[in-house]
Amino acid sequence: MTFEQQLDRVRSDAEEIFPNIRRGIEKESLRITPDGHLSQKPHPSALGSALTHPYITTDYSEALIELVTPTFDTLNQVFDHLSLLHSVVYHHIGEELLWVNSLPCLLGDESAIPIAEFGTSNIGRMKNIYRRGLDLRYGRRMQIIAGIHYNISVPDSFWKALGISESGTGEKQISNAYMAAIRNFHRYCWILFYLFGASPAACRSFFAGSDTYGLNELGSHTVYAQHGTSLRMSNYGYRNPVQSEICINQNSVDDYIESLGKTITTPFPMYENYGVKSNGKYIQLNTNLLQIENEYYSVIRPKRRINPMEKPTHALRDRGVEYLEVRCIDLDPYDPIGISQAQAQFLDLLITFCLLHPSPSMTDEHYPIISESKDATVLNGRNPDLLLIQNGERVKLKPWGLDILEKLESIAELYDRSLGIDDYTKCVRAQRDKLENPDQTPSARILNELITNDEPFFEFAMRKAEEAKRAITSSPLDSATIDKFAGVAIESIRKQKDMEQNDELEFDKFLDWYFSQ
Repeated sequence: MTFEQQLDRVRSDAEEIFPNIRRGIEKESLRITPDGHLSQKPHPSALGSALTHPYITTDYSEALIELVTPTFDTLNQVFDHLSLLHSVVYHHIGEELLWVNSLPCLLGDESAIPIAEFGTSNIGRMKNIYRRGLDLRYGRRMQIIAGIHYNISVPDSFWKALGISESGTGEKQISNAYMAAIRNFHRYCWILFYLFGASPAACRSFFAGSDTYGLNELGSHTVYAQHGTSLRMSNYGYRNPVQSEICINQNSVDDYIESLGKTITTPFPMYENYGVKSNGKYIQLNTNLLQIENEYYSVIRPKRRINPMEKPTHALRDRGVEYLEVRCIDLDPYDPIGISQAQAQFLDLLITFCLLHPSPSMTDEHYPIISESKDATVLNGRNPDLLLIQNGERVKLKPWGLDILEKLESIAELYDRSLGIDDYTKCVRAQRDKLENPDQTPSARILNELITNDEPFFEFAMRKAEEAKRAITSSPLDSATIDKFAGVAIESIRKQKDMEQNDELEFDKFLDWYFSQ
């Protein structure tokens, strides 16, 4: 069916569908010292256990805090909770700040980046060793690049409107419909990088002498891409030559599970040379192409909540795709919490478009072609002469983007009508203005400030971090909220201790059991 036909099918049930779409946000931020260096302090004990706290954890580093909202069916609830989590963190980190840019702060030697610790339980040790494996394979600098993950699922009424049942074979149909949306997202995510990319520049300390050929220099401490939008999503950010060769089949959920499964069971010669242990201590979980499924970096993933100690691919196999995780979002330094509701509304529209638009199957040959448009946009998206590849033909970014926005506007009308607002339509109009005038994009605004003020990236980023802290802490937490989160923290520490006391297997045997599933 065409996009218009699919849109017509959900139009009649819009009031049932769009108010029940659920979202959640995972947001990473580096903790930094008042002088802009990476914090060397451990994850604050007042924030509870990073292993078991439901909302506040760490990602790669002790200093890379991650805030996780529950899922809600209104964006107001999501953003209220995310704002609250920022307030809770600031209540407990003293004079430290949260870095508001995706690319890191002032960095010294790579060994000074503290890897996250999760205690002595088997799962806690596994999480730490996995991160040590990432250090071995890719280095620590790449791992502390921060971003936002946007999780979204549509209600059963959406599938019903499209003629997909909610049980039996319908579960597989739903999973494969999500996989079709993933293929479309790969085709169209370049527009997200153009409109919201916010990492066109970086502090030279991030590169530590590595090649910055092709980037411009601003003074002696800043490098930038003249027309770039997101260095984070370029080879200057996630520099990963090994994973660039990985091609995961996303034509169906079964194909995805099978191809991803092969990467976590196939030895890789370079990693075999490293070994699993050094001087009797684990340096990586295994010598396979990927240690575990989470090591596969992608702009979007199919997801399912997992049971304790369950592999993600097993959860997908047994219960199907539950939601999509968009993983390619830069932190917005112009918003205190790193993302605006307008951007979330655009993500809602783009994912809905990807679900409704026809999505042909893809071969291994398609992925490099599709990636070319992404790679071109993140490094050169605001160049008016830039050409992308659309259906095998070279086209300019602006007319293709306007065509996408026209389709998104028809979806926005359904969101607004069913929610009794006009925010989604306004969102599309604002993005159209960015296509007409690239200077309105976040990446252009950042570069304009840097160049006009002759301001190093570090000073710009520090200024924005201090502004964000003032905005977040301007309304102190009430005692009831403080007590509530103190209780959550205490309970998380108790859960971690229980896990450490109740492990039944020695760690080596535990790993054997986990990977034999």
